[in-house]
Amino acid sequence: MEYAVETFSLTKIFSDWWGRNKVYAVDDLNLQIRYNEVFGFLGPNGSGKTTTLKVLLGLLYPTKGKVIVLGGDGSDPKISARIGFLPEESYLYRYLNARETLDFYGRLFGLERQVRKMRIEALLDMVGLKAVANRAVGTFSKGMARRIGLAQALINDPDLLILDEPTTGLDPIGTRQIKDLILELAKRGKTILLCSHLLADVEDVCDRIAILYGGKIQAKGHVRDLLQQTGKRQITTGSISDAAVDRIKQIVQEEHADCVVTSPMDKLETFFIKTVAKAGQQGRPTSGVVSDGTTQISDFLVSQSAEESRRTEILDKLVSAPVSRETSTKHVTAVQAGAVETSETEPQKELLSKLTEPAKPAKSKPVVRSEKVKAEPVVRRTPVGEPQADREQQEQIKKDVLDRLTGNGE
Repeated sequence: MEYAVETFSLTKIFSDWWGRNKVYAVDDLNLQIRYNEVFGFLGPNGSGKTTTLKVLLGLLYPTKGKVIVLGGDGSDPKISARIGFLPEESYLYRYLNARETLDFYGRLFGLERQVRKMRIEALLDMVGLKAVANRAVGTFSKGMARRIGLAQALINDPDLLILDEPTTGLDPIGTRQIKDLILELAKRGKTILLCSHLLADVEDVCDRIAILYGGKIQAKGHVRDLLQQTGKRQITTGSISDAAVDRIKQIVQEEHADCVVTSPMDKLETFFIKTVAKAGQQGRPTSGVVSDGTTQISDFLVSQSAEESRRTEILDKLVSAPVSRETSTKHVTAVQAGAVETSETEPQKELLSKLTEPAKPAKSKPVVRSEKVKAEPVVRRTPVGEPQADREQQEQIKKDVLDRLTGNGE
């Protein structure tokens, strides 16, 4: 599959109450978005951007045409589980706090408890909301709501991330963090579809863009190719003397061209971030979002480390391999001491057998009857197995060993 998203003559017509065609929201749209690309989807209000996104997500059905997302239909649960979506307005439950919100979305994707816990803490730290994680999201500002909205869009570690106005309401530091995050995610192999009215942000992060008007694409291509002014040249030098500048102007005039010499300027965004970062380094208190002006991508959004891959492979082999029912006393003692091997060996199979083997009932002593003593009825007792303390100790040992195997105890 060459494209992560592809549309073929996509058309969406909204009808009036009588069923008559009223609005062509999207008209014969042919769009191709490559894998591992940041694609900017631009246009004025009412140009069909949001309608296109809803069709891609399976929230709307096209009037005609076809859409392929990640090799399938966006409404297929297997495909939608690989998509992260940040809508223009974050629809959050105002009485849940930040952790509960992310946990709720993690449950929707069927993530296990330990995975949810790890990702929630990593995402809260990444978007700068760890200090206010226990506050109800209904009390968040719009910028903070966008941050938690971005975190929920990443909770499932998506292959395709669709962002609709992700920087709306964010301060300059938050805006820079989101842009840096988008670039980092693209480096990690994610495909990102970005809709924004802030064209400077799009220019900074997008590889290619498409501009819509009236539901049709009016221009598309690489940002550099579309914006480059081929009829002009720009020269940047270090600090030079006025005499050198005069000689340069004379040379340019001999070419019958105009020449303007000015000093380059920093962007206001860069100056703002430097100023705030300097104040933060001086330890000045703030009640807002805590951030050092840098972006650190969460570990789970990166490919699995070698250590994690090794553990997963070991567990898969332990579970799938046939196990022996014989366990040596020496190996059981080593397991109780915490010495668990990390390679596929025979003791590991014996260990799994020991962990899954049910407790053996204690043997009852035979009743000896005496001929001189009158026989009394024998009360048969059901074997109760090991004492309670021994069973609890064995269960704790099993739990500790499983935690070591799965890495939960680290």
